[in-house]
Amino acid sequence: MSKYLKLVNFEIHRFLKLYFALIGMIVILQFSGVVVKSLSYIHQANRAVYEQGITKAQFITRNGPINFMQIMTSMWFLAPIAISATVILGYIFLIWYRDWFAKNTFIYRLLMLPTSRLSIYFSKSTAILLMVLGLITLEIIILPFQLSLFQLLVPNDLRLDLPLMMMVSGYFVLYTIIPGTFTQFVLYYATGLMVVLVLFTAILFERCYRWKGVLLAVLYCGIALLVFISPVIYLKIQNHISFYPDELLTLYIALGLLIMGASIWISGVLLKKKITV
Repeated sequence: MSKYLKLVNFEIHRFLKLYFALIGMIVILQFSGVVVKSLSYIHQANRAVYEQGITKAQFITRNGPINFMQIMTSMWFLAPIAISATVILGYIFLIWYRDWFAKNTFIYRLLMLPTSRLSIYFSKSTAILLMVLGLITLEIIILPFQLSLFQLLVPNDLRLDLPLMMMVSGYFVLYTIIPGTFTQFVLYYATGLMVVLVLFTAILFERCYRWKGVLLAVLYCGIALLVFISPVIYLKIQNHISFYPDELLTLYIALGLLIMGASIWISGVLLKKKITV
């Protein structure tokens, strides 16, 4: 266990500079978005009042009051989230390929460590999961502060205050990364972990079999996707049959665990039998 934890710490440490850059980008851009969008609306209201000679009530009737959800759905919020997701997705591949193409082929030094080769596999997947959860935690922490800044900048008579969780649940992007219940949170991120494990297995196929491995990787990803969405396909074909929500959820959990188990087993075989040091 201690060697596994050391490997996890090692993987996180290698990504730390870029990770802090992502954190800085999220904080700076999102808080900047709160300031820019809030002041822009206030400036628009002041210009209407002082240049067009209308009252604030008339301005609000024409344009509506601003609410924090308008800021949350702007590119100031969406862009850093999209960039961070893209970087994490790219790192799923980089976390393996960097070891293979690094100086002196670092992957072989890792594989020669006196520990199970699956520990390397698990440490990389754990590092990815922890980094994702870290960014989600950051978003959960800073959202209330951003809302408070918005309320501080915009006068009461120009804004519409809504509960924060209502705004989060009303915006698909944020509700996807910050689900409303603990059960949804576990299910969403367990599905994300399943995707990571499938991609890791696809990468190992490519590394073990090269060009043939690319075909095997694509085939494996396709099979995993087909298995996971098979209940939907079955319901489409047998349109007179339906599942209760609890039954469908149980089926998806079982299929997800099956795919994760298969990915771990296949990756273990590839690491032990197909990669020689």
